[in-house]
Amino acid sequence: MSQIAMRELARQMVERAQAKGANQSEAYGLDSKELSIDVSKGIVETMKLAEDRGIGIRVFQNGKMGYSFTSDLSETALEATVDRALANARWNAEDRFRGLPGKAEAYPEVNTHDPAIAGIPVERKIELAKTIEATAKAVDPRIKIIERSSYSDAEYRVTIINSQGVDAAYQGAYCGGYAYLVAEENGESQTGFSLSYGLSFDGIDPQKIGKEAAEKALRMLGAKPLSSRRAPVVFDPYVATQFLGILAPSLTAEAVQKGKSLFAGKKGQKIAAAEVTIIDDGRMEGRILSAPFDGEGVPTSRTVLIDQGSLEAFLHNTYTAAKEGAASTGNGSRGSFRGTPEVGTTNFYLQAGERPPDELIGEIESGFYVTEVMGMHTANPISGDFSVGAAGLLIEQGRLTRPVRGVAIAGNLLDWLTGIDGVGSDLTFFIGKGAPTLRAKEMAISGA
Repeated sequence: MSQIAMRELARQMVERAQAKGANQSEAYGLDSKELSIDVSKGIVETMKLAEDRGIGIRVFQNGKMGYSFTSDLSETALEATVDRALANARWNAEDRFRGLPGKAEAYPEVNTHDPAIAGIPVERKIELAKTIEATAKAVDPRIKIIERSSYSDAEYRVTIINSQGVDAAYQGAYCGGYAYLVAEENGESQTGFSLSYGLSFDGIDPQKIGKEAAEKALRMLGAKPLSSRRAPVVFDPYVATQFLGILAPSLTAEAVQKGKSLFAGKKGQKIAAAEVTIIDDGRMEGRILSAPFDGEGVPTSRTVLIDQGSLEAFLHNTYTAAKEGAASTGNGSRGSFRGTPEVGTTNFYLQAGERPPDELIGEIESGFYVTEVMGMHTANPISGDFSVGAAGLLIEQGRLTRPVRGVAIAGNLLDWLTGIDGVGSDLTFFIGKGAPTLRAKEMAISGA
């Protein structure tokens, strides 16, 4: 299915819906291919190529919205899909804030597509996954099991047309590698992982992925609990990003309007340390979740949500913006033609500071460097309370010393944000979210 053909089909669906009585209508087309390769012991264990394409249509009729989708692009199926959307609208409740965005003046120029990825022979992609595995094994004989060494890539085309003048499309592609492994010694097992995803094949460093995963597992061998204490806690970028992942839904206007946000009623207030600036940037250069427009055809934007500790904004799609009398921030999130747009993040991150991580750790006489948390999903995004298992390394006299496991850290996310007294310079992204090393001045650590 060419982009032109998908665009023409989307246009026809909108015209059909309008002709059948819709007040407004929108067709969203997606055409994608995904390749994944897993290797084990130097040979390909699995290789999958999945293709997905289809169109979803939203219609609005007398304040009611209906939705339907199809992956059958025959004329008969498209006609039936329009009819289902119109029928669904009749059963939905009226909501005067439902509607579609108008035509944008311009879209930002965002580099989302490297056509070279699709042209690289599959043999080179297999070799990349093999190199990750071989590098990890070569780091140390205690690396006993490579649970997963993989390469994956995706190429997609997004098309959106609505009755209000939106008529746009773009192509995207990304690729990356991943390792997950086990180190063993004296009957003890510890795991390690690493990943790297980007917009170009040459940007993936398989040796770095394998080496990093192995070193993460090895440094945890011999881990023991700590005694309970209150002490400074340093979060490595991966763990800091997991905390951000819990905060992200609370920074959407959807959560605020439903009374499910930790930050409701706090706009304009200081809710974090001055070192903390959190941004969502849908047009960030070089990131795989960047795009010229969101899932509704609204131009993406850079939104500073928390600026030097002050809560400045929430993320909006067209619906939440209309409800609040605001403008959409271009965060109508839509991963497939099978669903309607929600409010979601794009490239969501805590801005880097200027201090190297070693410097943040070097100032601590006795503390805890957290490299892994367990049970982060149990944190309450409304109250902000959390209690999670943690593992990492003991900090003594400004240095990382022995591995630690079997402890818990607990607190409240608002206290966590206000307690940050150091932000590292090492901003690291994990797909669509990123954070640098963060240091909390003091937290409760429950140990042995």
